[in-house]
Amino acid sequence: MSGQGVHIESARVGGAHEGLHARVLVLNRAYAAIRVVDARRAFCLLAREVAEIIDVQDGQYLNFDFASWREIAELRELFPREEYDWVRTVNLEIPVPRIIRLLGYDRLPRQEVRLNRRNLFARDRNTCQYCGGHFATSELSIDHVIPRIMGGEDSWTNLVCACIRCNAKKGGRTPEQAGMRLIRKPVRPKRNPLISLRAGDRRYRSWRAFLDDAYWSVELR
Repeated sequence: MSGQGVHIESARVGGAHEGLHARVLVLNRAYAAIRVVDARRAFCLLAREVAEIIDVQDGQYLNFDFASWREIAELRELFPREEYDWVRTVNLEIPVPRIIRLLGYDRLPRQEVRLNRRNLFARDRNTCQYCGGHFATSELSIDHVIPRIMGGEDSWTNLVCACIRCNAKKGGRTPEQAGMRLIRKPVRPKRNPLISLRAGDRRYRSWRAFLDDAYWSVELR
């Protein structure tokens, strides 16, 4: 990526996190959360001067344009390395901002969470809703609480994560018929569960102030 004379290449800092693939929360001009993008896309928006950086420090919102962010990046002690992802430019390392704000965009996202496998796994936190075990995505399936052959629908309130063993045990029966019990009632999430999971990460805690009242459906991109 290039812009304002800056050429950014990926840098691996802090384990498996790769700087340009870090996630950045995007706000509209009214400070409402509208989407999540990767750092590469965020830096492109900043370089085009259509966005600014919002940095949350001790409950205060600080606004930076790309040039001023680059300048303070030289003062590395201001950025705890364990709380930021970093990318390397020709001349310096620069921290990936956690939040950017579009300067000329007022629209709001659709207020509906998409029903898909990824969001279902995130809502249930990769936990089998029958035995309570935590599994890799490859070891989980999606179960119809009320089976399709009994008129069960593809809906948030009728679909749950189930491990392969529990799904096979339940078969084409209801939980009651199979002598099984759901560990929690399936519900429609009010906001994207993938975003909620990421906001629980210490490095993304600055997102929380902008998500508390947000009900939105944008996918992680």
